[in-house]
Amino acid sequence: MTKEVYHDKGGNFISSMGQVLLRLSLKYMPEASIFAIVLTFIAFALGVALTDQGPFQMVKNWYKGFWELLGFSMQMALIVITGSCVANAPAIKKWIDHIASIPKSAKSAVFTVTFVSIIVSFIHWGLSLIVGAILAKELAKNLRQEHIPFEYGLLAAGAYVGQMTWQGMLSSSIGLFISSPGHVMENLIGVVPMSQYMLNPMNIGVTIALAILPPLMATLLLPKSPDLYQPLDEEAIAAIEKESLNLKGRPEHPTVGEFLNYSPVLAWALGILGFTYIGYAFYTKGLNALDFNMLNAVFLFGGILLYGNIANYMVAFKDAVSGTAGIIFQFPLYAGIMGIVKYSGLVAVLANGMAGVSTETTFYFWTFISASIVNMFVPSGGGQWVVQGPVALESAKLIGADPIKTALMVGYGNTWTNMAQPFWAIALLGITGLKAKDIMGYSIGIMILSGIIFVAAAFL
Repeated sequence: MTKEVYHDKGGNFISSMGQVLLRLSLKYMPEASIFAIVLTFIAFALGVALTDQGPFQMVKNWYKGFWELLGFSMQMALIVITGSCVANAPAIKKWIDHIASIPKSAKSAVFTVTFVSIIVSFIHWGLSLIVGAILAKELAKNLRQEHIPFEYGLLAAGAYVGQMTWQGMLSSSIGLFISSPGHVMENLIGVVPMSQYMLNPMNIGVTIALAILPPLMATLLLPKSPDLYQPLDEEAIAAIEKESLNLKGRPEHPTVGEFLNYSPVLAWALGILGFTYIGYAFYTKGLNALDFNMLNAVFLFGGILLYGNIANYMVAFKDAVSGTAGIIFQFPLYAGIMGIVKYSGLVAVLANGMAGVSTETTFYFWTFISASIVNMFVPSGGGQWVVQGPVALESAKLIGADPIKTALMVGYGNTWTNMAQPFWAIALLGITGLKAKDIMGYSIGIMILSGIIFVAAAFL
């Protein structure tokens, strides 16, 4: 049954705007996989229209890129699985449940999940996505048990905001890239330590603003009347009411196999083995050791230690696998889009077009806007930087702009339009039981309102 959205006549302008965006999202936003297919044909048409390559060459570009993200897809699937395992471990789940028990109203719940998502994103975007999704689900569960009306789509949108706020902090793909000696753009920007990237005065101001303003903006999007909250469908209710993992102890008279399955010695030995290397990597490389593989290693071995045996860890692991279905199916589609954009030269056409209209005053703004557009077709910070970074840095060199601020602006643009792009929401949707159309109206509202932060940074 199609949900109907009414105008929030008693609300403020922002909540009314949220209702309009939600209505449009519910009516026009397809499933996340259909969104990826539509983007494929948009990229295809733009490639043919704006470059000197014909349709068949564009087909070849598409297929050339189609399988290039298989390794990245596995990394992302493991981020979701190992992150879910850690978040569902009894010790961590207890912490999340405690936070979820604090809010006693729909507004405070929205503020809480948005703020937590943002703060955790400063540590790592992958952790933010999983913690935010589980916190949104637990908040909904508690509010439902207390018979307190809430807007589940807005809670999930708040959990998604961390995907807009991470690019200037510890897990920044661009920051980690340019801090690596020998990176391919070293002749344009040099080797920039993460400290210089994160502690750039502009980035400090943006980071503080992102910690404060989006949670407040999210609460303003809440409809004033509970009558306007969207009803929960069966899939969302099933996700909210899902029971905790059925973890067991070792049987009283175990077989040899059961003894090994539930052996804490084996679990701890494997965990210690993994963390021995993790400690060595961070000791010798510092923050440069933090990449997708290292993040997964921390979550994998940390999760094994938290569960204390392999049997219970596998229960959590198997439970989390279903949340990766969207990743497995859709990432090749987005890889194909990236192939079109990268191999046709379309990204250079877009970026050069923006640089061509820039002045010293507007350069950072147009860099941000071009990155925001490119992100819709290349929704990966690292992937986008590889194809757009050289163009942006060459333009900065010609116009006399600061290369670090240029890199930051590309990063801000890359994350800003994540709010209008369900690519990264796939895992969140799997955990919350929602569909892209349920959250995108609200997330786009938060994106629009937060744009002032990035525009102010570009000009000030």
